[in-house]
Amino acid sequence: MSNKRIKVTIWNEFRHEKHNDSVAAIYPQGMHTAIAEGLGSDCDITFATLDDAEHGLTEAVLSETDVLTWWGHGAHDEVSDEIVECVYNRVLRGMGLIVLHSGHFSKIFKKLMGTSCDLKWREADEKERIWVVKPGHPIAEGIGEYIELPQEEMYGEHFDIPEPDELVMVSWFEGGEVFRSGCCYTRGLGKIFYFRPGHETYPTYYNPQVRKVISNAVNWAAPVKADYPRYGHAVPSLEPIKEKN
Repeated sequence: MSNKRIKVTIWNEFRHEKHNDSVAAIYPQGMHTAIAEGLGSDCDITFATLDDAEHGLTEAVLSETDVLTWWGHGAHDEVSDEIVECVYNRVLRGMGLIVLHSGHFSKIFKKLMGTSCDLKWREADEKERIWVVKPGHPIAEGIGEYIELPQEEMYGEHFDIPEPDELVMVSWFEGGEVFRSGCCYTRGLGKIFYFRPGHETYPTYYNPQVRKVISNAVNWAAPVKADYPRYGHAVPSLEPIKEKN
């Protein structure tokens, strides 16, 4: 993918920014625009939000998306099951998916993980230190040893997810909890990265290191050229099969 522009669709619930003045003050144009700013000029970006027709994730949009980023929080149940199925099938066929913060409870992430994706949480304006535990991973490139956020919402273990294929980052919080905050998976041909920080009442998506992680993750998750495997019955044999008596 290094020689072509990556087509990124940034999906945002986009409700808090409309109805909560404190969130609107931080993200006046929506969290999706702040996330987009961090991707730089190497990507072709499309925005999609919950209240758009088909949540902005039409067949045409998804078919042209290399990587989809997902931020949702208070309206997971309003996402159409039909759209979730479409996103799911695109991931299996190679579309990358970056799930951010409270997107851990989204229908699409839970469907892909096959678990409750539940966790502990607390809002106490506490410090978060995100430690890089796999420094040689492409998503950790240029990050350094850790990211320190002066205020964030706490997520704590146990996080009910499958064992990650690769664990890139682990968070420590001022109150003592730890959390697997940078988790990589593959499903079918698609790559998935869950990245924990990003509560709506903090300016997390302006942090240069957080933006760098998301940008790295988009590049990592971009699809490679591959044929989707054949499945099912009556696949023709590659070699002649001798008739058995």
